[in-house]
Amino acid sequence: DMNEFSKQGNEVAFGSIGDASTSEGVFWETINAAGVLQVPLVMSVWDDGHGISVPKKYQTTKESISEILAGFQRDENNKGIEILKTKGWDYAHLCSTYERAAKIARQEHVPVLVHVEEVTQPQGHSTSGSHERYKSDERLQWEKEFDPISKMKQWIIESAIASEEELNAIEKEAKQDVKAAKTAAWKAFLNPIKEEVTGLSDILNNLATESNQGEAILALLNDMSTAMDPERRLIIVTAKKALRQVRFEDSAIRQELLDWIKGFEADAREKYNTHLYSETFDSALNLDTVEAEYADETKLVDGRELLKLNFDRILGKHKEVVIFGEDSGKIGGVNQGLESLQEKYGEHRVFDTGIRESTIIGQGIGLALRGLRPIAEIQYLDYLLYGLQTLSDDLATLRYRTKGGQKAPLIVRTRGHRLEGIWHSGSPLGMIINSLRGIYICVPRNMTQAVGFYNTLIESDDPAIVIESLNGYRLKEKLITNLDDFKIALGEPEIIVEGQDVTIVTYGSMVRMAEQAAKQLAELDISVEIIDVQTLLPFDINHTIVESLKKTNKIFL
Repeated sequence: DMNEFSKQGNEVAFGSIGDASTSEGVFWETINAAGVLQVPLVMSVWDDGHGISVPKKYQTTKESISEILAGFQRDENNKGIEILKTKGWDYAHLCSTYERAAKIARQEHVPVLVHVEEVTQPQGHSTSGSHERYKSDERLQWEKEFDPISKMKQWIIESAIASEEELNAIEKEAKQDVKAAKTAAWKAFLNPIKEEVTGLSDILNNLATESNQGEAILALLNDMSTAMDPERRLIIVTAKKALRQVRFEDSAIRQELLDWIKGFEADAREKYNTHLYSETFDSALNLDTVEAEYADETKLVDGRELLKLNFDRILGKHKEVVIFGEDSGKIGGVNQGLESLQEKYGEHRVFDTGIRESTIIGQGIGLALRGLRPIAEIQYLDYLLYGLQTLSDDLATLRYRTKGGQKAPLIVRTRGHRLEGIWHSGSPLGMIINSLRGIYICVPRNMTQAVGFYNTLIESDDPAIVIESLNGYRLKEKLITNLDDFKIALGEPEIIVEGQDVTIVTYGSMVRMAEQAAKQLAELDISVEIIDVQTLLPFDINHTIVESLKKTNKIFL
């Protein structure tokens, strides 16, 4: 009954990558995942023979990505991918190749790799490099002869589509159109900045007239005004330098300058600093929180059972929710938090994936962009690192990059910070919180708190990671009676134990250890206040920790 997410599968995803970048592990992971899932994907590999300046004999085995991917080629007996080859300068063959590729992907739901060979790159990889520095004279001459624009022109003439004179006229007109568009775009960008320069110049001229620092202010004004293309950074730097020049003066013009700076910064904040997180009504920070409730005779259950009950409720209530990851489907997760839910809701709602963290995150982003509500499971926190690039590049900044125009409220479920052993128990959170601004990081101390976070997040439109305590699944917890309503606020620490002598700030599994330490210290008449931060992003938005420190004057983190 949910048909708004697709037109009977009549869609194709297009991807693009340079040949040298196919050396990256994520590319191979993606091709393998697409083949396993039979994704309707058309992946283009543009092959100019180099990775910036490094020739492909140092990049790719056999110097051909299509040859070494031949084992992925589908056949009569096995599913796989379709591999097509074409040349970058052959317009007609390019068209027929992509028509065929799109048809296969759309109608058969088979991923297709299009290897586009003999691509030219006439201006180098970037403005800081020139291809003449690393290409042979023979290669440079070949690129002139096989330039796609020249080759297309030749094909049009040979096909009697247009004459050389007509094409020359089109080319001349196109150049004029491009130049006009460039000029118009540059003016549209520059004019508001020039207006800001003019507004500040008027203030600084007036300030120089009445200030003892007039000469220094005029010098600043001159540097700004004579800049060829002033940037906003130069404008605000000039304004603040001028303000420092008159820091000991008190005048209406100085106040006008101060007000101008405040207005400029408010406008800059809107331009550059908004929408890292949701600013909509559905933001996780806007939701009303509800405390957990318990029956008079509270039943104790394993933490994993509490999670299972809540995931069951979420899947039943929210038809757009899907849960997937390594071992999440048939066995219900390595810690049994999803036990029997695949059997109840089917393989399209609760399902297994391969061991491929980057594409698990990629699946989640795609599903979330599509309008579904995915919960993607990374089996252990240590292995979130294998999906860190995708999380950082593609999820954390999505809303910011589009100024709120797009969102992907993916929930990543994982477990860790047991702090025992080497693998499956690590805590690389320093890297995570500094790489993933734009994603909320929740670190519940037990499964009750995890339930509260999942309930909050599923009602909101922000991406988040929930890191469950690895050694908490078999610990007994009280059965919550208001699962439908129970929600925990993000960014608000909880004071677990009140004390007077020292503050301990911690999270996750360490909360239980801190409680044990507090009991031992109480025997020595040391009163400990324990604060569970609950979320690392956002972090203590109400300054609970500072207020505790004011009371105890001592803190351990």
